Amino acid sequence: MAAARPLGIHIRTGGGLLAGARHAREIGCTTFQIMSGNPSAWNPGALDQKQAAAFRVYLDEQAIRPVFLHAGYLINLSCRTGRNAPLYAKSVMLLAATLERAAELSCEYVVVHLGSHRGTGADEALQSLVVGICRLEKDICGTAGPSATGLPTLLLENSAGAGDTVGSTFEELAEVLATAQSHGVRLPLGICLDTAHMWGAGYDMTSAAASRRLVDGFDRTVGIDRLHLIHLNDSPLELGAKRDKHEHLGCGLIPLAGLEAIVRHPKLRSVAMIMETAGSTEPSDEKRMDDLRALAGVEKP
Repeated sequence: MAAARPLGIHIRTGGGLLAGARHAREIGCTTFQIMSGNPSAWNPGALDQKQAAAFRVYLDEQAIRPVFLHAGYLINLSCRTGRNAPLYAKSVMLLAATLERAAELSCEYVVVHLGSHRGTGADEALQSLVVGICRLEKDICGTAGPSATGLPTLLLENSAGAGDTVGSTFEELAEVLATAQSHGVRLPLGICLDTAHMWGAGYDMTSAAASRRLVDGFDRTVGIDRLHLIHLNDSPLELGAKRDKHEHLGCGLIPLAGLEAIVRHPKLRSVAMIMETAGSTEPSDEKRMDDLRALAGVEKP
């Protein structure tokens, strides 16, 4: 039997990890994303080991895979000099702890925003990112050089291009991956694309044809093999607004035909599609999953 398409939503876990996983299963998710701890705090809190064990067992029993852990919003690996140095050090530590937590929860992926260069420039941001990835790899793997095999894959998420934020273009994302490879980084790396961020950055999804060209452009520049997750979000803002704002599918300004072409693109059949928290429109989780499946042309499992 063919594996189910990986479709899901961001699941809140305020009621507990296991309750969140059960909710995901009840609404028909075949994949989902969580945050573990307060995403706006430097200390996400201790992990309840009993809950973590129950969470892992349930995921395996129900065959809900893959599972994504989104890193905290305070992390910024794109600036490391001067007064930015303390923030940079804390960001490396928090991201390393997040990767370790993901491994404890058997989450296959960690998603992180690249942050802002804060006026230091794109070239310095690239070096800061790669140095930061090397540092967190050292923190996790140690200095003896053990393999990073078995660690969650770190997914770098594109930005909408606001201010000094990094990673709004496919070229920037490709450069980070290539530079990390040239530095001998062993930590598995990949890309998460957010449709609302792409729209904000000026990537055209106004028609099915435009979205197909966008996918082909990403494939040429970065490679579909490096793409593991798409955050399928609408946006209430105009194309190229350079701002990050989400809306429920069909309630924003990205034409559904453009989003549908991405969900149904033959090259993306195995890429996980996850809707994040809705914007001003707040349908139920069940409704959100129904809309996602309808867009993908998939029946409820």
